[in-house]
Amino acid sequence: MIIYGINAVAEALRAGRVREIRIAGRDDERVRRLLAGAAERRVTVTQVTREVLDRAAHHGVHQGIVAEVTSLPEATLESMAAGGASTPLIVVLDGIEDPHNVGAIIRSVDAAGATGVVRQNRRAAPLDGAASKASAGAVQYVPVAEVVNIARAIGELKERGVWSVGLDADTKTAYYELDLTVPTALVLGAEGHGLRRLVRERCDFVAAIPMAGHVSSLNVSAAAAIVLFEAVRQRRSSGPPRGETKRRG
Repeated sequence: MIIYGINAVAEALRAGRVREIRIAGRDDERVRRLLAGAAERRVTVTQVTREVLDRAAHHGVHQGIVAEVTSLPEATLESMAAGGASTPLIVVLDGIEDPHNVGAIIRSVDAAGATGVVRQNRRAAPLDGAASKASAGAVQYVPVAEVVNIARAIGELKERGVWSVGLDADTKTAYYELDLTVPTALVLGAEGHGLRRLVRERCDFVAAIPMAGHVSSLNVSAAAAIVLFEAVRQRRSSGPPRGETKRRG
């Protein structure tokens, strides 16, 4: 897998996933620190032309550095629902294909200490290149489970004790009224289309982010961050809000 950009490569190096680094036309303090780390880990560094990097990065903004890295092992719904040492907090992507949005969401998942991401394997944005750069390297740490069918995956998570919360502007329930201290899967739909009908119906709750300005919605990655950190706030406070607790259906 090819990634590019200073932050993305630096995080991959810290995670021990870099096989080779290619660099062109940069000699500053950030790059020197990165190359010192590469030398410590005995990672091969090759000087190339910017044209070579342009081709490798498919003309993305590579900042003069590209790396070949190994991928995280693919996660499973079972491992996501188990949650490890903490209560599961999962983000489910329903039709989100833009790599910049996917990367930004993964960055928020990492920052919030959430469990991981579930997404459909068909037409999924690659986690290299633009997605890795937008995540600031968080793709090297966040588990991702790829599934065939999102609605079915929500059902499987439900069977394993994970409650699903779909984000949709067309509802009166605010996200902060829900109890997010329980095992939770936050389900996000693509910008412009939102949640697909069957996916929305499978969610235990549907909640909105109340808007007070002139625009009617937020970028999906911003929406993900808001609700993720509300879950973090609730889990660190003395208890959940008084809100809806009964599952739909």
